Amino acid sequence: MADRGPTPPRHRRAPSPTSARTARARPEVSEPAPRPDKVPFDIDDVLARVRHTVRDFADAAMFALSARGHDSLFEQLVACILSIRTLDEVSLPAALRLLERASTPEALARLSPATLDTLIRPVTFHEAKAHQLHAIAVRTRDEFAGTLPCDAQVLQSFKGVGPKCAHLALGIACGHEAISVDIHVHRVTNRWGYVKAPTPEATMAALEAQLPRRYWVELNRLLVPFGKHVCTGSRPKCSTCPVLSACRQVGVTNPR
Repeated sequence: MADRGPTPPRHRRAPSPTSARTARARPEVSEPAPRPDKVPFDIDDVLARVRHTVRDFADAAMFALSARGHDSLFEQLVACILSIRTLDEVSLPAALRLLERASTPEALARLSPATLDTLIRPVTFHEAKAHQLHAIAVRTRDEFAGTLPCDAQVLQSFKGVGPKCAHLALGIACGHEAISVDIHVHRVTNRWGYVKAPTPEATMAALEAQLPRRYWVELNRLLVPFGKHVCTGSRPKCSTCPVLSACRQVGVTNPR
């Protein structure tokens, strides 16, 4: 493992030990600032409203795969790697195509990177991901006897696997209480004013410090479709948003 440098002084210790990058990000954790035109922010009520709103939207890709029986840690990790920088509408069919051909480390390791590349070609960075998946399959077969342990450090020891993929795969496949922050979770929770953090890594640390643990795994499942269809990156649909009365609309300048 590469040297991460000296340990930061105790008084600058980050809220989460997830990574040195998180520690440097120094997220702010506080209740949303009061506004006369907004009701007090209640995370239980807000997530209940979001849950009701997204009930008819397509599930996030990894949860959809789990519902179809691809719920092993290896399959979930493969699916998360395919989803990086790729829309669910593209990564989900690619994951299904690949896992129907090879759903275990042993089976996937028998395929060449070129064959893997053909199977996953629509996803972003498909050639690099093909080599990455083949290496993970081989190492899982040889080092872990074909079964990945439910251990975040092990998952993040694979090239290209960061906290987001490790946490989401562990939450779905192993039932671990872990927060996975993608661009949707980062954008929405900061727009709400629930956290104030400059990066997804810092948002994860801030959420770990104040989000009730019962929501840690579900948060990604809720906010991915919510971020796609309601609280969009540009021109969010504030006029029809179910949590407008509580949302601080941080950074919103041109809502619909």
